[in-house]
Amino acid sequence: MSWQPCDDPKPGDSASCEAIEQIIIPRARDLGGFEVRRALPAKGRQMVGPFIFFDQMGPAEFLIGNGVDVRPHPHIGLATVTYLFAGELMHRDSLGTELAIKPGELNLMSAGRGIVHSERSSAETRAQGSRLFGLQAWAALPKAHEEDAPTFAHFDSTALPRITGEGKTVRLIMGALYGAHAPASFPHDCFYAEAVLAPGAVLPLDPDYDERAIYVVSGEIDIAGQRYGDGRLLVFRPGDRISILAMSMARIMLLGGEPMDGPRHIWWNFVSSSEDRIAAAKADWKARRFDPVPTDQEEFIPAPE
Repeated sequence: MSWQPCDDPKPGDSASCEAIEQIIIPRARDLGGFEVRRALPAKGRQMVGPFIFFDQMGPAEFLIGNGVDVRPHPHIGLATVTYLFAGELMHRDSLGTELAIKPGELNLMSAGRGIVHSERSSAETRAQGSRLFGLQAWAALPKAHEEDAPTFAHFDSTALPRITGEGKTVRLIMGALYGAHAPASFPHDCFYAEAVLAPGAVLPLDPDYDERAIYVVSGEIDIAGQRYGDGRLLVFRPGDRISILAMSMARIMLLGGEPMDGPRHIWWNFVSSSEDRIAAAKADWKARRFDPVPTDQEEFIPAPE
């Protein structure tokens, strides 16, 4: 996705559990029948582990002939992590990749020193009307990897480890959790997983990483006697073992990792430890020095002034 500014929400819930460090209410922005709710970065919290942007896309319904059109745009210094619950998106990038992502699959695009991509609804999807519901996270690359060559990797749903039992189904998307290891490669210790919980199911989250959070996608959960509904990012303090009780059918995302090696500068779609590097990327995009998307060159998103 391409970054768009979002208004800050009204003051939200106060922390109701000692293990909870911060409760973040996503900022919402309507992109024309397509709402994005951004939980990271937020006031007082730039990252959780390497995750520096965290966006919920939809849920949205598109009439016949309509769909998503995120025109080609650039990235540096980050990896986009795209995961859908419903619908389909066609990914195209300057490496020549052209691939649809479907629910339960992972698209992991590492921008490194620079990549351009677009995300659109396919002609087939537009012809029949469609839904879209999913998440896109941006993970900051460690300083030693910010200038790596760009890469793209796709993993279908059968490649992602699943842990099931006692009313819980966890699909591991990135990193290591609950004794499982995801196949995706990322150069920083982290975890990212989807958990679907039946009413009454209890999911533990041990303090294996210093930075941990959960995002409530749907349903209602209980932590330490306090209930939380959908659209909340709960950031936990280090060192505490968390127990998450589902009060209804619930879908949550688990995310975090070890602290990143310093803060990052963010401008538009660029993330870097260096302000000068972002300035150079800005000039490169304005001068059209990024490699184009071979099958999507007619349009692009101009850099904001």
